[in-house]
Amino acid sequence: MASLRNASPRLRNYFKEHYIPQVCEALLCGLLVTCPKDPLKYLEKMIILIMENGLEHIRWDMCIDPSMRPMIRRLSETYLEQLFGLDDQLMTPELMIKACTFYTGNLVKTHFCTWRDITIPPVNESEVLAKKLEIANNYNDFRCKRYLFSHWHFYVKDQKERLKASLARLQQLFYSHRLIISLSKWKDKARQKCLRRENKLLLEHEIQLNKWKSKQKINIIEEEFVFPEENVPEPVSDGSEFDISLLPESAILKIFFYLTLRDVIICGQVSHSWMLMTQASSLWNNIDFSLVRSMIPDKYIVSILQRWRLNVLHLNFRGCALRVKTLKSVSLCKNLQELNVSDCPTLTDESMKYISESCPGVLYLNLSNTSITNRTMRLLPRHFHNLQNLSLAYCRNFTDKGLQYLSLGNGCHKLLYLDLSGCTQISVKGFRNIANSCTGIMHLTINDMPTLTDNCVKALVEKCSRITSVVFIGAPHISDCSFKALSTCNLRKIRFEGNKRITDACFKYIDKTYPNISHIYMSNCRRITDGSLKSLSPLKHLTVLNLTNCIRLGDSGLRHFLDGSASTKIRELNLSNCTHLSDASLYKLSDCCPNLNYLSLRNCVLLTNIGVDHIVNIFSLLSIDLSGTVISNEALVALSRHKKLKELSLSECYNITDAGIQAFCKGSLILEHLDVSYCSQLSSDIIKALAIYCTNLTFLSIAGCPMITDSAMEILSAKCHYLHILDVSGCVLLTDKMLQHLQRGCKQLRILKMQYCTLISQEAAKKMSSVVQQQEYKPDDPPLWFGYDREGKPLEEQQNIKYKRSHLNSLRRSMQ
Repeated sequence: MASLRNASPRLRNYFKEHYIPQVCEALLCGLLVTCPKDPLKYLEKMIILIMENGLEHIRWDMCIDPSMRPMIRRLSETYLEQLFGLDDQLMTPELMIKACTFYTGNLVKTHFCTWRDITIPPVNESEVLAKKLEIANNYNDFRCKRYLFSHWHFYVKDQKERLKASLARLQQLFYSHRLIISLSKWKDKARQKCLRRENKLLLEHEIQLNKWKSKQKINIIEEEFVFPEENVPEPVSDGSEFDISLLPESAILKIFFYLTLRDVIICGQVSHSWMLMTQASSLWNNIDFSLVRSMIPDKYIVSILQRWRLNVLHLNFRGCALRVKTLKSVSLCKNLQELNVSDCPTLTDESMKYISESCPGVLYLNLSNTSITNRTMRLLPRHFHNLQNLSLAYCRNFTDKGLQYLSLGNGCHKLLYLDLSGCTQISVKGFRNIANSCTGIMHLTINDMPTLTDNCVKALVEKCSRITSVVFIGAPHISDCSFKALSTCNLRKIRFEGNKRITDACFKYIDKTYPNISHIYMSNCRRITDGSLKSLSPLKHLTVLNLTNCIRLGDSGLRHFLDGSASTKIRELNLSNCTHLSDASLYKLSDCCPNLNYLSLRNCVLLTNIGVDHIVNIFSLLSIDLSGTVISNEALVALSRHKKLKELSLSECYNITDAGIQAFCKGSLILEHLDVSYCSQLSSDIIKALAIYCTNLTFLSIAGCPMITDSAMEILSAKCHYLHILDVSGCVLLTDKMLQHLQRGCKQLRILKMQYCTLISQEAAKKMSSVVQQQEYKPDDPPLWFGYDREGKPLEEQQNIKYKRSHLNSLRRSMQ
């Protein structure tokens, strides 16, 4: 230190700049790392150590105990050593000091500059803000100009395209007008040339005719005159590609057989050749006046019957209000075999007298819903000796005595079919008279007859043991006794409906009593349980089973039925409204019913998508009804794999959407019947899918789908030309344009239902009624249970639920 005092100022300054910081650094590092108990003694000791070693050998870690010094790894054999041949340690204390100094200096500079910029505001801050504001304004002006220019550019481009399209349209109109003018001039010249040629031919014909008359000197009718072969003019070709008259006569007859009476009359007025084709006698064997009863007057009916009296075999006057004179003209048809005068309000006993005396060969006679009395009943056995089919349904003016007349004369012993529906005036005595007169009856139909009792059936079956089919609909007093009485007959078809007295006892011995039975209809018989299905399982010839509204049926009964031999030949199975059935009962359908074509599970609310997966494996299935179930789009995707379905009903399936219907349509190209009514989630997309994939559609019901539009119906009418029945009731967005599209595209449309279509006018509906055979139209607002208003907007949820519940309750009451 003494030498330092005696040193020059320059040397002292150098010492302060280089050694004092190093000494302080070494002392501080030793204090921080060692943390001695007495810092002063520690500093005194370290200063002495530094003085002994000399300031030239001072290091930053010399005041730290060797055991506590940090271990600095020596870098050896690095790329630097190989490149530059460095053998010494690369990371030296001096380099670390320089690195730390640079790092701390950089941090101080960064934070100090930031602090300075924040605390000391710039002198020209206003100028900077002004420049920034100017830049922002310029950028904003540029964006506005670009936005306006882009809109102007698109507008100009659109105007140019419209102008171009208008110019093309004008050119097309100009060319079309010029073409029309050219064609009209050509047509006039061709017509004049044709007239000149016809006049020339007529003149030649007159000359030849006068020569022939002068030679023969006789007067003949011009229609019977035949030109000599060498003078017959060559036929003039009309330029048509095909003439139907060139076809064979058998082919022409097959074509005209598909036409109605009105169409045949219209075709006869087309040309002379067409008139000759419509005069074929076989076309007039079957005449149906019921379809033209409001258009054809009585005098034309009389003239037709007079002209074709020897050829007429089948006559249908159903619902025709004809005069007595017209009905008497039926007696001209001596070879008549079938006569239908049902619902004719003017039919009397007198007119039936003329018919019966002149037409003894009648085999089929339908007198239902007419005012005939016992006088007509007396005529039947006297004149209709070969009568096989007789319908007296809803004829309430004859009595039991009239049925006794059936045994007079030769009697109606050949009668095979008898319909007495609605004849409530017949008592047990009347049925006994029928049994005495018509012992050969095979088919018996008695519907809507609440007065029918077990005694009536017993009296009839006593002598009519050949009965094979029985239909009792609306006969609530029939019980198991009638079923037991019919055991003497070889029944093959049984149909009961709306009966609460029939129980499982009637099926107990059915396999032994009716071994050949093939059709069983037991609809709305509430007392039938699973035991009946178990009794039906041994039947080997059963093909049709209908147990609609038999609410006591469950999974166990159906499983017993499928385990028997009856399931092998079953073709139709209807289990609608059997609410206890679930997916468990459908597992065996694919294995046990290989011939099943029709399956109805309507309103089986326990059925899910899993059950539908099993139904898909029935490869013979053609028609299925899943209306009122909780299935979703997954079930429709599964059904799309079937590929053979022709009929599908999904009414009131609220979980299905457009995606499910579209997926089903892609896999069902032969679909003919589709019912998606009251599926309110469906839109016009399903109509487009049907038009693309299902062009063979004949029946479509989209009632209660408020999102269907005219554009979708236009696509449908352009593709589905075979549509016969269409129901658009409740499609509130449809207008008169829809009817125009249907008239252009759907030429075969026969039945059209458009109730609650508020935008369809009465004038358009009236015009459409002349095109279709049957039409239902009502412009009222949709009922509240539809769930939406006249604009298609959904009603309030609570109100919708309330009216749906009331509607369901009313349906349940009606079913009970």
